[in-house]
Amino acid sequence: MSSSEETFDIHDLSGDESDGYSPVANKTSKAAPKAPPKPKANGPTKSKSAAPKRVLADVDENADDGFQVDRDDDPGPSSSRPPPVRKNTKTASETYTKLSQLEHILKRPDSYIGSVEFVTQNIWTYDSDTKRMVQRDVKYVPGFFKIVDEILVNAADNKINDPSMDMLRVDVDVENGTISVYNNGRGIPIEIHSKEKMYIPELIFGHLLSSSNYDDDEKKLTGGRNGYGAKLANIYSTEFIIDTADKGTSQKYKQTWTNNMGKCAKAKITKNSKGEEYTRVTFTPDLERFGMTSIDPDTVSLLKKRVYDMAGTIKDVKVYLNDERLKIKGFKQYIELYLNSAAETAAENSGGAAQAKQSVIYERIGDRWEVGFAVSDGSFQHVSFANSISTIKGGSHVNYIADQIAKNLIAAITKKNKAAAIKLPKIKEHMWIFVNALIENPTFDSQTKETMTLLPSKFGSKPTLSEEFMKKVSKSSIVENVLNWAKFRADQQIKKTDGSKRNRLTGVTKLADANNAGTRNASQCTLILTEGDSAKALAVAGLGVVGRDNFGVFPLRGKLLNVREAKHDQIMKNEEIQNIKKIMGLQHNKDYTDVASLRYGQLMIMTDQDHDGSHIKGLLINFLDHFFPSLLKLPNFLVEFVTPIVRVTRGKQRIDFFTIPEYEQWLEVTPDAHKWDSKYYKGLGTSKDSDARDYFSHMAKHMIPFSSTQDGDRDLIDLAFSKKKADDRKDWLRQFRPGTYLDHDTDEISYSDFINKELILFSMADNVRSIPSVADGLKPGQRKVIWACFKRKLKKEIKVAQLVGYISEHAAYHHGEQSLTMTIVNLAQDYVGGNNLNLLLPNGQYGTRDQGGKDHASARYIFTEPAPITRTIFHPADDPLLSYLKEDNDQIEPEWYMPVIPLVLVNGAEGIGTGWSTSIPSYNPKDVVANLRKLMAGEDQEPMLPWWRGFKGTIKKTGEHKYDVTGVANKINDTTIEITELPIHKWTQTYKAELEAMIGEKGEGMVKDYKEHHDNVNVHFVVTMAAKDVEKAEEQGLNEFFKLTSKINTSNMICFDFDSKIKKYNSPEEIIDDFYPKRLAYYQKRKARTQFCFASEYTTAPLTSHFEKLSNQARFVKMIVSKELVVSNRKKADIVEELRQKKFRPFPKAAEEAAATGASTDYDYLLGMAIWSLTKEKIEKLLQLAADKEKELLALLELNPIQIWNTDLDRFLEEWEKACQEWEDKAVVDSSGKKVKRKQATLKTRKSLGSGKRVGGADSNDDGDFMPTKKAAAAKARKPIAPAGGASRARQKAVKASDDEEVSLDNERAPQTKKRAAPAATKGQAPAPKAESGSDVDMADDLPPLLQKEKAPADAKKGDDDWLCRRPQDSESYVKPAKRTKPTTQQPMTDFFEKKTGVSKAVAKATSKPAARKASGSTKPPPKTAPSKKATESSDDDIRIDPESAPVAPRAPAPRRAAAKAAYIELSDEDDD
Repeated sequence: MSSSEETFDIHDLSGDESDGYSPVANKTSKAAPKAPPKPKANGPTKSKSAAPKRVLADVDENADDGFQVDRDDDPGPSSSRPPPVRKNTKTASETYTKLSQLEHILKRPDSYIGSVEFVTQNIWTYDSDTKRMVQRDVKYVPGFFKIVDEILVNAADNKINDPSMDMLRVDVDVENGTISVYNNGRGIPIEIHSKEKMYIPELIFGHLLSSSNYDDDEKKLTGGRNGYGAKLANIYSTEFIIDTADKGTSQKYKQTWTNNMGKCAKAKITKNSKGEEYTRVTFTPDLERFGMTSIDPDTVSLLKKRVYDMAGTIKDVKVYLNDERLKIKGFKQYIELYLNSAAETAAENSGGAAQAKQSVIYERIGDRWEVGFAVSDGSFQHVSFANSISTIKGGSHVNYIADQIAKNLIAAITKKNKAAAIKLPKIKEHMWIFVNALIENPTFDSQTKETMTLLPSKFGSKPTLSEEFMKKVSKSSIVENVLNWAKFRADQQIKKTDGSKRNRLTGVTKLADANNAGTRNASQCTLILTEGDSAKALAVAGLGVVGRDNFGVFPLRGKLLNVREAKHDQIMKNEEIQNIKKIMGLQHNKDYTDVASLRYGQLMIMTDQDHDGSHIKGLLINFLDHFFPSLLKLPNFLVEFVTPIVRVTRGKQRIDFFTIPEYEQWLEVTPDAHKWDSKYYKGLGTSKDSDARDYFSHMAKHMIPFSSTQDGDRDLIDLAFSKKKADDRKDWLRQFRPGTYLDHDTDEISYSDFINKELILFSMADNVRSIPSVADGLKPGQRKVIWACFKRKLKKEIKVAQLVGYISEHAAYHHGEQSLTMTIVNLAQDYVGGNNLNLLLPNGQYGTRDQGGKDHASARYIFTEPAPITRTIFHPADDPLLSYLKEDNDQIEPEWYMPVIPLVLVNGAEGIGTGWSTSIPSYNPKDVVANLRKLMAGEDQEPMLPWWRGFKGTIKKTGEHKYDVTGVANKINDTTIEITELPIHKWTQTYKAELEAMIGEKGEGMVKDYKEHHDNVNVHFVVTMAAKDVEKAEEQGLNEFFKLTSKINTSNMICFDFDSKIKKYNSPEEIIDDFYPKRLAYYQKRKARTQFCFASEYTTAPLTSHFEKLSNQARFVKMIVSKELVVSNRKKADIVEELRQKKFRPFPKAAEEAAATGASTDYDYLLGMAIWSLTKEKIEKLLQLAADKEKELLALLELNPIQIWNTDLDRFLEEWEKACQEWEDKAVVDSSGKKVKRKQATLKTRKSLGSGKRVGGADSNDDGDFMPTKKAAAAKARKPIAPAGGASRARQKAVKASDDEEVSLDNERAPQTKKRAAPAATKGQAPAPKAESGSDVDMADDLPPLLQKEKAPADAKKGDDDWLCRRPQDSESYVKPAKRTKPTTQQPMTDFFEKKTGVSKAVAKATSKPAARKASGSTKPPPKTAPSKKATESSDDDIRIDPESAPVAPRAPAPRRAAAKAAYIELSDEDDD
């Protein structure tokens, strides 16, 4: 039906003033012809409509689940059965009829006012007898209640339109069936409507679809919306009277409708001489249409409750009910009605015992929201209003408030008990929410307005609850109620996994069950829980002694779950815990007084004797204490199996030690301890089967029971494992004293001793592993890696997998290989947000900022080596000053290194230990150096901001210890935003997911699309949005809109100080203050040691050692030449003795090398010198080198400690600048060092190269490298190829730092920006090889770079120059050289390879010049000009290259596998690779 038709019909029904307000008598009405047959059709219509009414009531969608249709008290036609279906004899015109809208409302009331039949519903209502709100079953007609409510809401709306309104009167006359609602304030305008040509009061109350709420652009806070409202009350009333006074027109207006708005009387307009303003609506509901004979008590109670609603929700209005003013002032007092009722009901249910009334938590949010909170009885409850409309089913306004509270409570509940797995719906079940809201243009699910459906974004206000409100809620009993519910639910589920006492147990395959387990002899059985399968094998071997009848074995996989902090789901899914319950037959919440109901009578713990083994014991004790505390009270129930951690033997004597401190004490008191052989048993897997049989043969020695729990033991267990006791645990750890250990020479172990003397050792070790030292910024695992690299004297790259093995072997690393691999990878990572200063070089794919380093390659694919800057940070001269640790009597890494700057500030640190965690951001090394120099000058430090290399965003301090890290986003045009930087530690892939979330699953988000242009170093997103969305983003701020801001907090900067105690630092400057005096003291120690060594005969100080060695070598050669010393045809022992008599200083080799040779190695550095060292030139050179070294030593002694430190800082800054330049170039150069420009390209294959042959090296990318073969051959004739092992490499090796010592670093590394090709060697000349570490030739092995000289191996024969072309046989890149011949002219390189590899001559001739092999990290391509300088031959037959013509080559890279055509060409230039 169109709107025009609806308006026409209604107009004709209501009539107008000209016909005396008698619409029925209007002869021109279209509806008039239908009126006469109406009475005639009433009978059958009622009969036919009875069935639809029953069906409609049965499935009333407007009723709650609790609605019940009451039919017993309705004997009318609606209760009769529908007549049987008969054959339709109606005509088509009779079948299809048309109703007016008024007729439709009367015929189908459920669409407008709800059901017009009685329903029973459990709802809140007002009890006049007790004068309080009660929740009970109420029998009422929803349609009747709705028409009254419409009038009440209209009165409430008037308060919004006229704030001066201050009175509302409601009268319910039960006897006469009349209801009256009066409100003062602005009345209805009494004037003729300009368009409808009738008085406005008549338009409002007598014509459907008339309203003031149709302007959706106007933000209204009223309850009306659809234009029915009060008209529905008129239609369902036998009489409806509107009485209003308008001050503006000084008139009063009164008009009456009767016969269900079918008849409208003429309005009575009188003068308003007193200037009153009010509106009164009085109506008599048509009770017959509701199946009612009178207004019953239940309905009256509901109406009274609704009046009380008005008193609570309308501000500053006096509300009267039947001339009695309600004593309710505001929403908070209104809420008390419900809480009082709940308390009284609880008292009644408890037999009259008084119950404490809970207090409401109330908050007013602006002018539009009032919120109250209380704790419910286990089901979600709410009392809510939207614009004074009672939304008994809630809606979006209730959900918005409830979700806020529930989300906040989840955090509070999790903080109190992380094990509780609680979801939002379960929290809501314990909430009672009260909401009174004013909503702009609210929408509802139906005309009955029981549920509000408006989206929160359209509320017109944002009701955000304050932190204070949330704190009060979290302190209420709801948290305990939820936790109790969660515990009850968890207990019910855990009980399902209980074990039972039975003989045969299946489903636990790893269990080696005792034969008597679960039988009548079960109390004599012991279950052995072992740490892993290998320990199980040891236990099973021991059972060969004691048998399998009374002993069972079950291996644990790793560490047991900390059940005290675990979530319920974790416990339920943990196989270890469930298996232990089944094997032991444990039952949840059972109080055990004996072990009669268990499958095993005792439980034995068999773990390694290290710190992790202690932790596993503690976790098992924690499990029993948490779930079965009564078992720990039983004597001898829990037993510990102890094995020796160290065994010392001497002949047939044997002593076992069960703790390291115990062994260390024995070492101190035993004078001949070194004569005993020691063996460490770190794990049970170290013991043999014979050891196991020995253990079980002497069972009483190795089985120590735990004593019954005493007072305070449970508190100690909770202290050790509860995260709530973190602060108490810190105090506990502060009381630790070095040397503490648990003495196993006792009959039983108390739980307090175990916690305080054994488990505390694990906690301390955990902190040591997790928290760095302020000295060097390293954790023990990282320190082991650096120490191993220095010990191995790594000069070339090594595969990470190989380095892992080396560290495990030499550095006593006792944890997993994967953990060590990650330590190495982390030390080498250099992406933005990673290390500012990577101590190892990332030769391979070590991860990028795309995934925060997680995209690194496997350890078997990547290589590493110490970074060039590493030894400028950890100066070799400091090595002898450090305090080195020992493991298995072997020296390992130092307690800490002493870098030239506090490295912990350069790379930052993160870690979580026991009781403590740490978070230190990274800072700029230049800022750190500047502050160190300020302290040197006696000045105050400058505050430093966190800094990361390559980060292009901003870092701003926002408060004490608080910083904002912001990325970069710029507007390109009206629809495009460019993002070129992300906050630190927000990785590219993670942010990409956030952008996709902004787009939305169906593209409904503000972001329309994005494109990616990043590489491994830079971030570059180009985001497309609608122009209006870009404007909104700019208003909000691009960084905020795109979530480009993160927070940094420096309030948790925890480190181990120089005394190995945990210390909190409040600022980076405080760390520098702590570092400065210690580092300065070490410079003083370094200088003092150098002075002492200079005067001492025996020393290993690096600089003095070089000087002494050179001086002794020169004197030794001179004595041989002058025949003062004869070495020919004499025993080595005699020569060594004579050298000692002549006061030559010994330089012994490592102890293991000396033991291997079986002779003294003190003077091998003299006796191993080459025979050509006896020449005059060599003697003079040695003397000159010694003089130079003495000069350098004296210059050092003239410097004070601060000057030495400044020298090191200068060298560090120089290396830092080089490292930064290389890092920046890495993103823009290729493997040959050429800068590469980015351009959008398409795929190209080898076919696109054409038929030309590639002449350039493997790294050449020039287009000109593809030349015809003839030209290449011609080029070959012009330029001969240098032989393998050319002089350039000889020079490079000659100037490399010594393998044994590193002192002079001024010229240690050659410039890497230029590299010249080596000149061709003349006949008879060959490059000098680098002496192998550990060879007998040590003459110049320890020389600094500029003083180093080539040396021949000990087995080189006089006149034989073949050794010059030899290669280290153990090198990974070793290539066997060709067999030497004696040609009259030098053989061309191409022929050489043609014979060796079978390469065709045509291809060999095409290679006229070798490819210039680039060193790793090189940034510039090699010069294309051929070398012009020649090698000069010295009189002592060693090769020397003019330094100006052949600069030192950079560090040689690892061999790379190039294409087959170019491989031999690369080897011709630098076959050393």
